[in-house]
Amino acid sequence: MKKRPIGILQSPLAPFVALLLNLLLAFGLYIVARIEFLFENYNYFCAVLSPARLWRLFYGGYMFDRSAITYTNALYIVMMLFPLWLKETRLYHQLCKWVFVVVNSATLIINLGDSVYFPYTLRRTTTSVFSEFKNENNLVDVFWGELLEHWYLVLLAAGLIFLMWKLYVTPQTKASQYVSAKQRIAYGGLQLLLLAAITPLGVGACRGGLGSGIRPITISNANEYVERPTECALVLNTPFALIRTIGKSVFVVPEYFKTQEEAEKVFSPIHQFTFPFGSEKKNVVVLIVESFGREYIGALNEDLEGGHYKGYTPNVDKLIAQSATYRYSYCNGRKSIDGMPSVLCGIPMFIEPFVLSPQSMNTYTGMAGILDKEGYHTAFFHGANRGSMGFLAFAKKTGFKEYYGREDYASDPRFGGDADFDGHWGIWDEPFLQYYCAKMSEMKQPFMTAVFTVSSHTPYVIPDKYKKVYPEEGLIMHKCIRYTDMAIGKFFASARKQPWFKNTIFVLTSDHTNLSDHAQYQTDIGGFCSPIIIYDPSGEIEPGMRDGIAQQIDILPTVLSILGYDKPFLSFGCDLMTTPMEETYAVNYLNGIYQYVKYGYVLQFDGKQTKAIYALDDLLMKHNLKGKVKQQAQMEREVKAIIQQYMYRMVNDRLMPQPKEKILSVLSQNLRR
Repeated sequence: MKKRPIGILQSPLAPFVALLLNLLLAFGLYIVARIEFLFENYNYFCAVLSPARLWRLFYGGYMFDRSAITYTNALYIVMMLFPLWLKETRLYHQLCKWVFVVVNSATLIINLGDSVYFPYTLRRTTTSVFSEFKNENNLVDVFWGELLEHWYLVLLAAGLIFLMWKLYVTPQTKASQYVSAKQRIAYGGLQLLLLAAITPLGVGACRGGLGSGIRPITISNANEYVERPTECALVLNTPFALIRTIGKSVFVVPEYFKTQEEAEKVFSPIHQFTFPFGSEKKNVVVLIVESFGREYIGALNEDLEGGHYKGYTPNVDKLIAQSATYRYSYCNGRKSIDGMPSVLCGIPMFIEPFVLSPQSMNTYTGMAGILDKEGYHTAFFHGANRGSMGFLAFAKKTGFKEYYGREDYASDPRFGGDADFDGHWGIWDEPFLQYYCAKMSEMKQPFMTAVFTVSSHTPYVIPDKYKKVYPEEGLIMHKCIRYTDMAIGKFFASARKQPWFKNTIFVLTSDHTNLSDHAQYQTDIGGFCSPIIIYDPSGEIEPGMRDGIAQQIDILPTVLSILGYDKPFLSFGCDLMTTPMEETYAVNYLNGIYQYVKYGYVLQFDGKQTKAIYALDDLLMKHNLKGKVKQQAQMEREVKAIIQQYMYRMVNDRLMPQPKEKILSVLSQNLRR
């Protein structure tokens, strides 16, 4: 008797094939849910919705759906590919079916339900919703009311769940097919191989990719695909928004002051200057240099090593001689994703990176968005792949109208293309900064641009042609610092030849600090020491070292002050041009401790009480002066006001000046200019 051919659903590949088909079914459910979300809230999107934009929104949605499906179906994937022949039974595959249907029914209901909740929030629901409603006792009534009003969604959900049950693909394999030891070993080996192969793909799906420059995607990455913040809801899905914010709802408004008005009397992040733009608006160029800590710069460490320290930055040293710098200068976080909002938006890192928090979906802007409204051409440059580190999404969110990355550099025939790729992160700093200069020369003035360099980053390599020029010395990254310093020097040499040069304000800082070989830079506060360099070729800003404190979040108000911007804006820093040096300050967060620098001291505050206070000239932080410094009480009061303002504005989406908000005038400071 002739044997019937074995179909693929009866072969050892059956679990894998069924798995793929069922995951495609899950994708279909997410697409249907997104379409329903659009129609349910069509009025919020229809005004500017075009087929091209709709395609881009749904294309972006694929990445987030992929991540959510992988997260929620991880158990199901393992169950299907578990390398044991005994699982090939009707009962086991029914169990797998139930797991798949229950999990994906839940995600479907969550997506559909959130389409109803969206008009109240204009965003996808995150885990903050549990904190928001934890004290409410009428949620059952509200739920049933919405259920009755949106009965059609109940029918849609029921229909889709029924369809999912019917379309589910079940393997037709039986354990009895694998009689011999050889067959069982072969089956187990195949399943194990398939599981091993799909695991990195699953990890990549969850993270948004597997490249070295990719950070795990968060809800803020949706900004990469939208033109308006509200459109992020069409890109995201609710299961992803919930999963990626588990444990991230850490912004809680403290009650240091009875009212926000009391806190504002001590500290307000709202600024408004009272003088207009000059007749000729100055360009703004911000260089955010990867890992370029203050420690590496000779001109900022004249007392280091008994006055014999030369550092690794001869070109930046020359720049400093022509620039305004500050005796104490700090970054506001220890990661690149902390540096970006600090430098460009005046928002520090407290507790967790701002861009990884649900509050990254708040309404806020940055230097680019502010200056765009004043007629500035805005562009962000990063030598890595587009989307790397989430910078593309962040740049769009904060108002940059153009973005240039590795792909754009490679397509410019004037430069070396992908031959200049470092093999890890992006285009080498030397050619990319030349590209940066060339592109600015093509822009209409005034312009505001920012560049984020890549070469002074792990794995700490430099181009082959410079390996003999900058040999290994000291720390592994010192050669990289020398290379990047050279690239910065060549950038300014090229910029000086451009017609826009003298009408430009240059700001140079780092995203964060890095490896250290000096004890004073290995302390709690020393690990935040970054350069803040303000260079004005016109000479209007007097160069020299100023006896004050500077931080990344000061850059936004300082630049706007120099430009003469006269509208209200938010920054948790201060204007370094008009604020008396004794009133300048810095604040950062380290492992549960707020560090507040002012009045010649560093106060360490754990949210409830002062843990320590050190003199700034106590470089190794050896002498805790808690209870011995007369300014301690005032510093505690001020840092509490900063924290309360920060948390209040994060939780309540108040990162933009409100129409009725009282603006504290700084006219007296402006007069001091």
